[in-house]
Amino acid sequence: MIKGIIFDLGSTVMRFKGEWRAVLEECYSTLAAHLKAGGLDLDEAAFVAAYDRYMDEFYVQRQHEWVEYTAAHLLRLCLADMGIAEVSEELMNAGLKTMFLREEEWWEAFDDAAPTLERLQAEGYRLGMISNASDDGNVQRLIDKAGLRPWLDPIIVSAAVGIRKPNPRIFEMVLERWELPPDQVVMVGDTLGTDILGAQLAGLRNVWATMSADTPANAAYRGQLIPDATIAALSELPGVLAQWNGLRVQP
Repeated sequence: MIKGIIFDLGSTVMRFKGEWRAVLEECYSTLAAHLKAGGLDLDEAAFVAAYDRYMDEFYVQRQHEWVEYTAAHLLRLCLADMGIAEVSEELMNAGLKTMFLREEEWWEAFDDAAPTLERLQAEGYRLGMISNASDDGNVQRLIDKAGLRPWLDPIIVSAAVGIRKPNPRIFEMVLERWELPPDQVVMVGDTLGTDILGAQLAGLRNVWATMSADTPANAAYRGQLIPDATIAALSELPGVLAQWNGLRVQP
């Protein structure tokens, strides 16, 4: 009997409206301008190139190690590599928030996200979220922007706990909070190598959400990682769960 559902955030409950690389460059430029205005002797173009390189390199490292390296940690490493070792926490944190706020303008919830969460909660399911992200505040603001917080508890962000999907431990944090065994919980996400693999390693049922899943990362796992179910819209999820629980599917 399924009693709990864990959701991924990006490309599962929310979608990105822009061109990712172009928006990233704009965000890094915003960060550079803020740091320079705060008194750092910074070549903005050199910083943007360096920080972009750090983010790409550590993204690969995150995938291999299943641990999280925060945006703040990478920013400090990047600045030190550029010969800027003394930077106040206040300036760094304010700069990162400015950067992420710019990115957040490009995210929006799927139209059926709130109605689906509301329906699932009304049907008695416990709902939570696990998001791989380099900044906890970024995720928390996105959830509030989309008005999704009332349905989600807990909300676990890799930047806040130091590990990331597919590490089974991050799924166990939710199971412990809910006091539910793995076979009573489902993971819903868009990424085969993190959401689906992590759920399988932790013993959870899993649903692949394919609304924005046409990515090179997923292509690499097609045919190797087989989800328990696949949906093309969040509104399909209640029917899948009803079938698994042996219930009559409601329209």
